[in-house]
Amino acid sequence: MHKHYDAGLMWLRRDLRAHDNAALSEALRACRQVHVVFVFDRDILDPLPRQDRRVDFIRSSLVELDETLQRLAGRAEAGLIVRHARAGDDVPRLARELGVQAVFANHDDEPAALERDARVRSALAAQGIALHTRKDHTIFERREVLTRAGTPFAVFTPYRRAWLAALEPSDLAALPVEPHAGSLADRPPEYRRAVPTLQELGFAPSNLDRQALPPGTAGGHALLCDFLTRIDRYADTRDFPAQRGPSYLGVHLRFGTVSIRELMREAHARAEAGSPGAAVWRSELAWRDFYVQVLANYPNVADAQGRAASFRSEYDAIAWETGPHADALFDAWCTGRTGYPLVDAAMAQLNGTGYMHNRLRMVTASFLSKDLGIDWRRGERYFAQQLNDYDLSANNGGWQWASSSGCDAQPWFRIFNPVTQSRRFDPDGRFILRYLPQLAGLRGAALHAPWTASAAELAEAGLRLGADYPRPVVDHAQARDRTLRRYAVVGKQEPGAPGLAP
Repeated sequence: MHKHYDAGLMWLRRDLRAHDNAALSEALRACRQVHVVFVFDRDILDPLPRQDRRVDFIRSSLVELDETLQRLAGRAEAGLIVRHARAGDDVPRLARELGVQAVFANHDDEPAALERDARVRSALAAQGIALHTRKDHTIFERREVLTRAGTPFAVFTPYRRAWLAALEPSDLAALPVEPHAGSLADRPPEYRRAVPTLQELGFAPSNLDRQALPPGTAGGHALLCDFLTRIDRYADTRDFPAQRGPSYLGVHLRFGTVSIRELMREAHARAEAGSPGAAVWRSELAWRDFYVQVLANYPNVADAQGRAASFRSEYDAIAWETGPHADALFDAWCTGRTGYPLVDAAMAQLNGTGYMHNRLRMVTASFLSKDLGIDWRRGERYFAQQLNDYDLSANNGGWQWASSSGCDAQPWFRIFNPVTQSRRFDPDGRFILRYLPQLAGLRGAALHAPWTASAAELAEAGLRLGADYPRPVVDHAQARDRTLRRYAVVGKQEPGAPGLAP
């Protein structure tokens, strides 16, 4: 590509890396000099709690990125411009101040981001400045993979088949940055400042576990290297929360400190070489693309204000539990006081670390919507507040799957039994006891369902139900019956029909 701009501005958003970055690669090839900016967007940050782990992760990742840009340019004067402002206003203002002719960014298909980008594009155009955006967050996006009828997919399995059939080596090729790094511009003196501290941003240090979740590109690379030593066992270990099964790369994918193309190259090569674990992980990464294209092609599932609606609109007619009792149940779920150990341990993990194992996300979501009868959107919003790797498309899609309201959803009459899930996926209770040490005296079946323990077992364990650990807030069998009746209205199938799963 011939350089046809004198100066350009690379606007980082969810792509916090200096390698294999689509828009940055294009900017460096298209411009004689390129400034790089990240805006701590006040529209996003201002509503957040002051000890938000995600802001801590982003800020630490930017420190590394700033150093990397300076190293690539070979000059301390180069590096990252970091702003704390409303991005929709600040990017056009900065572009004008820097005298650039074009702004480059990678796609973000969340509704609020699309509205912001439309405002920025209009403001830039009024100044005679172009906005170029590129695909970087997914392998395939928007309408790149369609059904034979030319419509977007709404079911994952055929989508995955079409996704794999469409995959070419060029889709996974790295997009070079380093060979063109000489185009990185020196920052004007007034912008040669260190990345702001958390305190300067109005935040306090969080409890981000930097050993479990090391930030930045180096942190993502370390996690990837660790995962590749055990990827062949992924299919066998991924559902057991006490085991080191997942890749733990969700946050890095969310903020782009790793490249999806790099991850897919590793997964695809190993899967094609016969690794069952890599094949499953490749499908999980394809699920991520699937939910991103659902959000892009079916805008009814979420709007720019964060309001969600059922993909299958008939499920918006479900009569969820409301009122003070429902609020008390929701609070018990949020705080891990439901009386079901696997659910409570999972919520303790989420609240304490910002992470929740994927199997447990399904279990806790099913419990909220189908045991407690509470609108899935309340849980979706709570996860959005707590998850380090919160991503609108995946969070919305996952909650709709669990509540049976979405595309490719779990059938409404299949209801997770939290005790069965506990016995199957945490058989020794190792995960439960990590977060609920008060249950350490229980053994066997009682650890998964303390209310079934005899008085002697409770006494031996030194456990008082209702004091040291709550009694169940609902009876699962009774809750299941209520849910079948609730869902049958929209599911067009009578409770007790053949095939209803226990």
